Parts: sequence; structure tokens; C-alpha cells
Amino acid sequence: MILYQKFNVQQDALELGRVLNENGIEYKLEVGKPGFNPAFVFDAEFRILLYKSDFEKANNLFVSNISEDYYLLTFSDDELLEIITKRDEWNDFDFNLAQKLLTERGKEVNPEVVKLLEKQRFETLKAPEVSQKTWIYAGYILGVVSGLLGLFIGLSLMSSKKVLPNGERVYSYIQSDRKHGLYIVIISAIMLLISVGVQLISNIVFNSNLF
Repeated sequence: MILYQKFNVQQDALELGRVLNENGIEYKLEVGKPGFNPAFVFDAEFRILLYKSDFEKANNLFVSNISEDYYLLTFSDDELLEIITKRDEWNDFDFNLAQKLLTERGKEVNPEVVKLLEKQRFETLKAPEVSQKTWIYAGYILGVVSGLLGLFIGLSLMSSKKVLPNGERVYSYIQSDRKHGLYIVIISAIMLLISVGVQLISNIVFNSNLF
């Protein structure tokens, strides 16, 4: 089974499960690990999992029986088009419903256009982040002052990757930033070794003075 929809409110997930069960669609409710949001509130994520073969049946069921207060009904044409453009950020149900609503408003989206938008979105997501100059400067400074912190920044710049909608993993940062990450790692490692060496020598000198 794979993810069909996810909710922050358990009751919403249970309601979806009830409707699926009444229509003979097997599902699984999965509770994600709590996360910490900026408002300092602990949240749990409730996920409805379906067999891939049941996705179309479930989509057709809910698109045909959408409740009058479903939030997508208040979306403008541009907002609905954004759902289609950024399919990776939405579930299959909302993606299909967005197309249906646009069609009902006389703005049907051609399947070829959808494929083109998905391709463009994929290329956008695949592109590395802009140069991380602030983190590079901080990495060099902290690499010298505090080898450990610099090491963390360097490793992040050098090896951080992001996962694309198709499962492919690509580097998050441009090649020049990754090189800086490597240099920061080297400098940080050297400073850490020097720090450890100085500490060991100091301990040896201190212990020898005691005797």
C-alpha cells in the first residue's frame, strides 16, 4: 500500500476511511511520528494508504461526491492551475479534482499540457539551490574557530541531496558550493586534530608537573 492522502486531524482521516470502507475500498490508517512546528505545537500526521490499483476508483468516488465545503471549491482558476503545475505537492485526489473543476469552468487542461507542466516542474526541482554564500563564509569561519561546527556545515554543503518526485536523488547545491564544502571539511578536520593534539599535550605537561 502507498500514500493516498494525509491529514493533521485524526477525525478527518477516520471520516475518509469510513467512506472508503462503505464503498468496498481496502485501506490502512498510518500514524506518523510527531513533529515540531514553528508554533511550538507537537503534531502527528495521519496517513491513508491504498493499493495503487484502487486510486482511480477512490478518486472517482470522491470527485463525484465532493462535499460542498471542500476547500478546493473556493480556489481560483490560477490556484487550481498551480495544483496541476506543482503536482508533487498535492495528492492524486486534489490533482484530479483541480482538473475537473477547471473543466467545469470551461478551462479544460489538455493532457499534453499537463505532461509539459510536469516536465517543467521536474526540471525546476532538479536544479540545485542558488549559491550558499552565507553558509560558505560561516563554514570557513567556524571551521577555524570551532572545527566541529564547521565540519557539520561542510558535510552538509558537500553531500546534501534532495529526492525528486520520481525517487531520483540529486545534489542540493551547485558544484562550486560542494567544493567549498570539501575545503571546509578539510580545514575543520585539521583544526579538530590540532585542538585534540594541543589538549593531549597540555594534559601530558600538566600531569608531568604534578610529579
